[in-house]
Amino acid sequence: MAAKPQTLATTSAFEVLGPVMVGPSSSHTAGALRCARVAASLLEGRIARVRFTLWNSFAHTYHGHGTDRALVAGILGLDTDDERIRNAFELARESGLDFEFVEAGDDSSVHPNTVDIDMETEGGVRCQVRGESLGGGKMRISRIDGVGVDITGAYATLFVAHKDAPGILASLTHLLAMAEVNIAFCRTYRTEQGGRAYSVFETDGAPDASVLPMIRRIRDVGFATFISVPGSASATAPGVTAEELFDDGAQLLDACAERGLSIGGVMELRERGLTGEKFAQESMRHIIQVMRDETTAPIADPKPSLGGFIGGEAQLVSRGADNWGASLMGEVQTAAVARAMAVLERSAAMGVIVAAPTAGSAGVVPGCVLAVADAIGAGDDAVASALWCAAAVGLNIQTHACVAGAEGGCQAEVGSAAAMAAAALVELLGGTPEQALTASSLAISNLLGLVCDPVGGLVEIPCQARNAIGVAAAFSAAQLALSGVSWFIPFDEVVHAMAEVGHALPSRLRETARGGLAATPAAHAACAACGACGR
Repeated sequence: MAAKPQTLATTSAFEVLGPVMVGPSSSHTAGALRCARVAASLLEGRIARVRFTLWNSFAHTYHGHGTDRALVAGILGLDTDDERIRNAFELARESGLDFEFVEAGDDSSVHPNTVDIDMETEGGVRCQVRGESLGGGKMRISRIDGVGVDITGAYATLFVAHKDAPGILASLTHLLAMAEVNIAFCRTYRTEQGGRAYSVFETDGAPDASVLPMIRRIRDVGFATFISVPGSASATAPGVTAEELFDDGAQLLDACAERGLSIGGVMELRERGLTGEKFAQESMRHIIQVMRDETTAPIADPKPSLGGFIGGEAQLVSRGADNWGASLMGEVQTAAVARAMAVLERSAAMGVIVAAPTAGSAGVVPGCVLAVADAIGAGDDAVASALWCAAAVGLNIQTHACVAGAEGGCQAEVGSAAAMAAAALVELLGGTPEQALTASSLAISNLLGLVCDPVGGLVEIPCQARNAIGVAAAFSAAQLALSGVSWFIPFDEVVHAMAEVGHALPSRLRETARGGLAATPAAHAACAACGACGR
């Protein structure tokens, strides 16, 4: 039997269990910041003025999601986990950066999370960049000065602006060859023959520091820079074509069988090949540390959210465990729900969290895994294996569907997180890889069609309660799978169905705050009294 084809997947596990970021939204905060930061890297010199034109979901929810602060922070060069993001406007004014926001409204021809970034340097050089936030902090640059491009940062990326002249591409590739830079992909985009052109080289590892000055000296080259998306695997390591890569759930199970490893074991092996053993271990330790803090600190010391809609609910659930836990959710699931709700409280207050796989669904995985781990006395090694397993499931979902509410509804966020958590619980409790994917399939199936309808465009209501429901879905799915209950629809087909359902949802039910619970009279009244949007 011929082997299934595999792509050169370079997505790190820590782009699924991450980024580590300031809330409240991975797509609207972290992804937006990355779009702006990459855009800013395409200009030399200090940026003096910038105008952000917001489309679709960005246009409707940017105040409540902190997208405006994040975009300005990206231009200033801040990282996704920098708590100064909340003060980005003040930092911009101190640095002399003028900024403005324009609401372009709806256009179905562009991605739901799209921003056009018009920049001008002190020297008068201008550049317009279109960025798209793809969910979970991932992004894509799709246009530069009107020329269509495709830059994601999945690989180390060299960007060269030049005149469309004979021989220039040969000169560029020859120089990279002499510098022993291996090109994974190369694309040239141009306005017209003899006009402006951009060449994008995706390479196995960043070029040596001496390469850029040599490229800039080539005739007809106007500008060259190395693009690094903060937090991506390409920023720390080359791409990988190791045989343990997988493209779907079926290949993942094959890899587990061939190597005698759990899903977590295969994913960890893959990550070590991608980023190196030391980086993989240190990054996982950091993820676990942040998860422990984000799931406990808000219970002990609640903080009000940006909109004031949530804050203190996790503490109430935790305190009510003695009264209601035994009769309803049970001690461990009650702890998991409280922890999950705590993460949303921290995120909504612009605190540092781990998007797993998104900020809006960030409580489900750590709430489930850490509560069960504490209940059974599992140490950090077992927790890490469970999280590696969750990352493998999340990677499959990101690859074949999506995790962004603006693209696929809340089924893509909380549904994906529940699937990841269900598989992680099975791994943590000694189940098989087949049982882990069965649990994931059940969790997604039971949340299929869940809409994304944030009240006021804030990641607060119903997001916090939906994380609690995601925990319940993960617990029940894991118990069914561990008990030997099978599921009729294979994991890969369930993921495909989720993608189809997400595309079928009308835009008003995909994170625009214009439908569902966000459109109820109670929601409108609460928004009128909130003031968080500054309107």
